[in-house]
Amino acid sequence: MIRTAAAAALFLAASLASPATAETKTAIFAGGCFWCVEADFDKVQGVLSTVSGYTGGKTENPSYRNYESGGHREAVEIEYDDSQVNYEYLLDAFFHSVDPTDAGGQFCDRGHGYTTAIYVLDDAQKKAAEEAKQAAEAELGQPVATPIEPVPTFWPAEDYHQNYYRSDERVLTRFGFVTKANAYNGYREGCGRDRRLQEVWGETALRGIAK
Repeated sequence: MIRTAAAAALFLAASLASPATAETKTAIFAGGCFWCVEADFDKVQGVLSTVSGYTGGKTENPSYRNYESGGHREAVEIEYDDSQVNYEYLLDAFFHSVDPTDAGGQFCDRGHGYTTAIYVLDDAQKKAAEEAKQAAEAELGQPVATPIEPVPTFWPAEDYHQNYYRSDERVLTRFGFVTKANAYNGYREGCGRDRRLQEVWGETALRGIAK
């Protein structure tokens, strides 16, 4: 895997300290299963909270049963302290936590609801997202399928989806009753998310996300 100068420069810029005056800001990413996106971004220093939800569609009050039929994607709303982490860093971490070349879904999850997207809140985010997408294409040497779209309403998902990856609540699976955390770990491994990230990104997979 060849790391281009553009990709390296973007990561260096993204790693620089943000202004001293702290401000809570928002980023919204769709990266396939929202449990996984939430789990990854909760590991980023400066991220204050993550909320799994649905966005991008035309229907109101989508639920887990009907969000995809309404044109929504699974997405995560990220609140972060911009004195600790900047938007450019989050964009770089996002791209390296998904397979942005896949236009049909993510990993074992197929369909529009699991496709990637960056939802921007203003022109500054749009410009930064376009630059990050160009850097990802240069690093991978192939087109990136991830669209950049203005964010419509973000609808939080049902309570049982929030913090699923670390919940001690027990749920029934085909292996019997296990905690949600164990069910999540089994799902992530079985879906091949991390294996595919290694295939796509090599040593830069999950860059910016604490292991």
